[in-house]
Formats: sequence, C-alpha cells, structure tokens
Amino acid sequence: MGSLSKNDRKYEAVVIGAGPAGLAVVGNLLEQKKAPILWVDDKFHGGRLDEYYREVPSNTKVNRFMSYAEGVSPFQEVEKDAKAPNAYTFLKNLDQDKTCHIAQAADLVIMLTKGLNESKGVYKQLGRAKSATWTESNNWRVAVGPDGKGWTSESFNANMLVLCTGSHPITGPLPVTDIKEIGLDPALNPPLLSNLIPKDTPATIAVIGASHSAILVLRNLYNLASTGHSHLRIKWFTRHPLRYAEEREGWIFRDNTGLKGDVAVWAKENLEEAVLPSSEVSKYLEKVSTTREKEQDDYKKHLPACTHVVQAIGFTKNEVPLLTRGEKSLQTDFDPLTGGFADKEGKEVRGLYGAGISWPNRVTDPEGNVEYAVGLAKFMSFLKDVVPKWKS
Repeated sequence: MGSLSKNDRKYEAVVIGAGPAGLAVVGNLLEQKKAPILWVDDKFHGGRLDEYYREVPSNTKVNRFMSYAEGVSPFQEVEKDAKAPNAYTFLKNLDQDKTCHIAQAADLVIMLTKGLNESKGVYKQLGRAKSATWTESNNWRVAVGPDGKGWTSESFNANMLVLCTGSHPITGPLPVTDIKEIGLDPALNPPLLSNLIPKDTPATIAVIGASHSAILVLRNLYNLASTGHSHLRIKWFTRHPLRYAEEREGWIFRDNTGLKGDVAVWAKENLEEAVLPSSEVSKYLEKVSTTREKEQDDYKKHLPACTHVVQAIGFTKNEVPLLTRGEKSLQTDFDPLTGGFADKEGKEVRGLYGAGISWPNRVTDPEGNVEYAVGLAKFMSFLKDVVPKWKS
C-alpha cells in the first residue's frame, strides 16, 4: 500500500474541513481503526478559530478544552510525542476552572493537526472539494481542486464522506443603505476593529443582537471609545433581555445559548437595565429595545444617525460540495442525533456524515429545552458516541 499514489489509494473516509470538528472526526475515525483517511482543507491551520478569533476571549473553561485534547488516543499520542512546552502543556498548566483566549484552543488544534500525518494513516490534500458522487461501485468519488476558478481537480475514492465545512456570520436586510457594514469577524478582533473606525471624526456604530458575539463587540467598542476613539458612540439594538447560562445540579441551563465567562460578568455589571444608566458604558452606548415586529421601524428611526453597523445575528453554513448519486443531484436532510443524512424520500444516504457548527448535535436538557451543541468538547462528546456506528 505504501507504493500507491494518493489518487490510487482507496480511503476509508474523505474528511472535508480541518477546523476543530474536522480534526475531531479524523481523531475518532483513527480511534475506530478506520484508515487511511484523506483530509481536505485549504489551509490546515485551525480553521476559523485561528483565522478570525484568536483575540476573542473564550466562554469555555479550560478543562473543557482539555477533555477535547484528551478525547481520543490518537490525540494523546501526538501530545505524548510533542516536544514540550507546547499548546497542550500550556493549556494543562492553566487554571482548569477558568476561561482562556480562543488563541490557546486554536494553537491546540494546529498542533494536533500537524501531528496527524501519513505515519498515522492521514493523507492531507490542500484545496477544496468541488463535488462528490456516490458511484455504482458503492463508494464516494470526491473531486478536489484549488480554491478559486480554473479547476484542475483530482479525484479520490472513499467508503465514507464526512462534511465538516463550517459556517460564517450572516447579515439581514436593513432599511438604510448609506451605512458602512463592519463584518462580525473583524468586529470581534480589537486591533482590526480599531483600524476600521476613524479616531479623529465622529462615528456612531450600530450593533444588532444580544448573543455572546454581540456583547463581545459592544465591549470591544466601549474599550475603543473609552481610550483612543473619543468620538465613538454606540447604538445597541436588542429584541430581548440578556440571557445567561446557569449552573444547575449536574448540568447547565442555556449551555449553548446563554452568556458565560468574562463576557457574562461584563454584561451583568454594565448592560442590565438597572445598572446601565449609572455605568461608565452609558457615556458611549445607547440601548434601543425592539421586537421582531417593530425592528424595521426602529432601524428606520435610528440607523440614519449611524455611520457603521455590525450585525451579530447568527451564522449560516459554508458552501458544501455538489453532491450527486449517479447522474442525479442529491438533496439531503441532516440527522442531528446520528450525524448521518437522509435523502428527500427519507432513506439513509450511505456513507455520508456531518459534524461541527454546520452539522451540530441536537440536545435536550432535563427541563425539555432543545438546543444545538456547539463547542470543541461538545463536538468530541457527540463524535465519540456516533462515529463507532458510522458505516459505508
């Protein structure tokens, strides 16, 4: 087998995406002795964690990152062989009950990605998957090419195809056109955000949303306004009161939707109705409470006074490869309990799976509330449960 070219080799799985979920899938497949694996990504450098969110404080305790790091034996082997100090030992030496920066998690993902190589049955292919076809030979034929136009693609055969393609921030329509949009990704990065906002002229930034990301943006803007950007003001549009994750007996209420960590503390101390008027933040920030029914009217009223807007209203799936079965396009529905897919007739699509922020596990808490579990430790926990049942 060692003499085969990468194209001629028959793979147990093609895994698309090398963020935290793609990495966890590769680790779990190796744990189940499902190799060789073809791993496809255009960077192999920590996904969006490294590219956009290194400056972001995590809402996850360090011990949760450690449960991801130690979740499968292939990860443990990489950590054992790595020269210390490294990203794993750095996390291990932090206070396990406190949070850290996303940069530390990104460094861990990068370290583990480098360690899962051909010696462990993992073959990395730089590029993006263009299409994938379930063939008459009962396997997936995946076409991979470079990013951009002018594809010169290569094709690979595998028993399974796993989509870990990630997501990106969404924006919604606004009734005002003469306003500059600042993307959520740069708004979460204080140095980038500082460069996007003028220091010497008045600027009013509208922030839409009340998620963890929205509150981070508000804090970033406040820090700028109270230091070098003295002409900066903020209008915060929110539909509902702030929501916090709450520790319960053996579980967390709003574990996936509530504010946590330093961001939760800052919000409680500065943004709640009872404290905002007397907070230093109120010198720079005006809150606009709205509803789904009246938000467009509120935008029409308040946005003309704003120079910029940041929408922190959610994420949507990145583009996935064109899926076909034989000659026909394959339309699929994801099963958030198994990681598998069904076709439009409700029949299981053989050998096709998904994981990560685009394909999360649906969970129900002890009070019956339904959420979608997103986060490194949650990806690992879900995959450890379902990957042993995955089949071609």
